[in-house]
Amino acid sequence: MVRAAILSAVGAPLEIAGIELPEPGPGRVRVRLAAAGVCHSDLSLSNGTMRIPLPAVLGHEGAGTVVSVGEGVTHVAPGDGVVLNWAPSCGTCPACLIGEVWLCDSALAGAAGIHARTAEGTELHPGLNVGAFAEETVVAANCVLPLPAGVPLADAALLGCAVLTGYGAVHHAARVREGESVVVLGVGGVGLAVLQSARIAGAGPVIAVDVSPEKEALARAAGATEYVVASDTTAKDVRRLTGGRGADVAIECVGRATTIRTAWDSTRRGGRTTVVGIGGKDQRVTFNALELFHWGRTLSGCVYGNSDPSKDLPVLAEHIRAGRFELSALVTERIALDGIPAAFENMLAGRGGRALVVF
Repeated sequence: MVRAAILSAVGAPLEIAGIELPEPGPGRVRVRLAAAGVCHSDLSLSNGTMRIPLPAVLGHEGAGTVVSVGEGVTHVAPGDGVVLNWAPSCGTCPACLIGEVWLCDSALAGAAGIHARTAEGTELHPGLNVGAFAEETVVAANCVLPLPAGVPLADAALLGCAVLTGYGAVHHAARVREGESVVVLGVGGVGLAVLQSARIAGAGPVIAVDVSPEKEALARAAGATEYVVASDTTAKDVRRLTGGRGADVAIECVGRATTIRTAWDSTRRGGRTTVVGIGGKDQRVTFNALELFHWGRTLSGCVYGNSDPSKDLPVLAEHIRAGRFELSALVTERIALDGIPAAFENMLAGRGGRALVVF
C-alpha cells in the first residue's frame, strides 16, 4: 500500500489515500518516486478543461528509482534512476513514421487502463499514463527514460514536462535563432523553462510578461532582460522594447484567448507566435482576413515542446551539467502530497513557478 493523490470526479477535491499497485507484468516497470512536479495540466485535468478516465491518480511529471521490472524490460534495471515520460510514442503510427513523435496517435492510450486499486477495491486509472502523484507507480516500459548522468534525481522530475516543453518550444516549435527578440507570456514553470532556453539560444532582448510584479526577479534570474507587468498596453510595451517593431517570436504559456491575441499583437510583421498554454475550448481567438495578409505573421501550436524525449534529454543533460540550464531555478516551492491543492490555488492566483512534490 502506497499513498497517492486521487481525483474521483471532475471538480472534486483531491483525496490522499492508500492504493494497491500490482507487480509489474511483461513490459512494465515499478518506480519509487523521488519527486513530482505540479503542472498546470494537472489543474486542467482536475477542473475538466482536459478530460481523462476517472477516478485516477494524477501527476505526470516525475522522476524516481526503479524498484522492479517485468519480463522483457532491458533498458532499465532495479536501482536505476529514471525520468517518467507521460507521452510515449509507439513508433509505428503515421505521425511517428514521419518523425513527429509528439503527435503519436497512441501517446495517451495507457491512460484508459487500470493502474491500481484503493483499499476498498475501487479501480483507478493512471493520470496521463504515469500517476506520478504517488509514492510509487507502475508504468509501461516506454514511459521510463534512463536518468542522464550528472542530473539530480529529484529535480529531474521537471524534465518530464516543464523543461522538455519549454526547451522544445524555443528550439523546435518556434525555432528561435541567435539574436532574435523573444517575448514570453506567462512566468510559471514552463515559462521559466522557456526563458532559460531562449537564453541558451542566444536570443535578445528576452522579454517576460506576467500579471504578477513579484515574478520579475524570478524571470530575470531565468534569462529575461526585460520585464512587463501584463496590462491592456502589453503589445505596445513590447514594441517599445524592440525598437518599435515588435518581437521576432512570441511564446504564449498561459492558454487564454486574451494572452494568445496579445502574443500575436506583440510580434513584428512576419513574426512567429507559438502557443504552449493549454486553454479550454471556450477560449476563442479571432482574426480578420486583412490583418492576416498585412502582418504576414504565423501562429502555431506546440505539443510537449514538439520534442522527442529520447533525443532531447541527452542534449538537455549536457546543458544542465555545463551550468547553462538550472533545474532548481524553476522550483519555487517543495511540498508534500497534501500540499498539492494549495499549489493548485497558487497557480490559479498566478503565484510562483513550479511546486515540486518531494517524497
